[in-house]
Amino acid sequence: MERTILRLADNDPVNDHLDAFTALLAPEGRALLDAVRDTAPADELAVATRLRREHPAGLVSAALGQARLRQRAAAKFGTGDAGRMYFTPNGVEQSTRASVAAYRAARMRELGIGSVADLCCGIGGDAIALARAGIRVLAVDRDPVTVAAARANMAALGLEDLVEVREADVTEVDTAGFDAVFVDPARRGGRGRIFDPEAYSPPLSWAVEAARTAPHAALKVAPGIPHEAVPGDAEAEWISDGGDVKEAVLWFGTAPGTVRATLLPGPRPLLSRGLPDPAVRPVGRYLYEPDGAVIRAHLVAEVADALDGGLVDATIAYITADELRPTPYAGAYEITDQLPFNLKRLKALLRERQVGTLTVKKRGSAVEPEELRRKVKPQGPNAATVFLTRVAGAPTMLVGHPAQGLSRRLIDPQRPEELRPPPA
Repeated sequence: MERTILRLADNDPVNDHLDAFTALLAPEGRALLDAVRDTAPADELAVATRLRREHPAGLVSAALGQARLRQRAAAKFGTGDAGRMYFTPNGVEQSTRASVAAYRAARMRELGIGSVADLCCGIGGDAIALARAGIRVLAVDRDPVTVAAARANMAALGLEDLVEVREADVTEVDTAGFDAVFVDPARRGGRGRIFDPEAYSPPLSWAVEAARTAPHAALKVAPGIPHEAVPGDAEAEWISDGGDVKEAVLWFGTAPGTVRATLLPGPRPLLSRGLPDPAVRPVGRYLYEPDGAVIRAHLVAEVADALDGGLVDATIAYITADELRPTPYAGAYEITDQLPFNLKRLKALLRERQVGTLTVKKRGSAVEPEELRRKVKPQGPNAATVFLTRVAGAPTMLVGHPAQGLSRRLIDPQRPEELRPPPA
């Protein structure tokens, strides 16, 4: 949800922004948006100069700005939707990726949810996914420009019959009669990301109380939320998409106390079984790098158990094992060399192996990948991966390459037996 400072002076910046945005929805504005759709950054000045001969300068600037936002939004919404939607700068930054929103909406549909109060709706990304899942939505935000963008998006995508967009303070909205509440608090301020859940807008404590008033609820929070901040009556889910951790969700009305990691595409869920931390053991032939959602959810032990593996260090989320086994929850690497941290020895080894393409991964090391590449100067036709980490407390370099055939093989989530070690 965006927070724009409201002023009551004659030159109200909110009204100025709203007028500029509204002008884009008029026929002249739409025509300009079509005209500048594929404008490259290097061509903007020339295009703006040409268009300002026939159109107001402010409208041309607004159209070019919207074109830039649409280009940025394509990574989240796809080129088809992004090319028809309307955005604000914060809206692009804070919107949920479409694939993640679609997964969450599908899960709500499976829970039998038919109506949702989407509080802090932003430009409507989550409302779009919910409506496409056949769920009726009340989308609420208090920023006038954001609300205008959300309304325009529902119209552009043909979802007006399922989504009502309302400008209001979410703390004053009556959610009675809805099957579920979805809250996506603002987690950015004037100085960037906000890490304290009570500094969200609205605060997490308010969102939790709002969730408890509905039969079901989902609260979107930052993936770095401390586990101790998760309410006992909530299910906590960490979601990654294509290997990138995108968000955590606190679910109410599902399975209190459950912790899960969900990997997209899929979905491929992994649930906590309350296992103790894996033992530390010597580095074996294979190293597994768990997905970020698995690590955030504290489910490394579940993956290590399925791989019959252990940790290279008690504080490092790298799993080592002697056998290569399929898992969707970690990338697998075959380790060829283990060295104490020594740049000269690493450089000599890479020169001997004729390694010119070097992938550097780090966990528990202060050395930056680009700094290491610059110092070892890899050259040659071969490729390798080096892990900068700790092994049993000692700074270590592990050299290897992605394991062939089984690395991050996608397992059917309906066949969990594939995640278990084969019988002896």
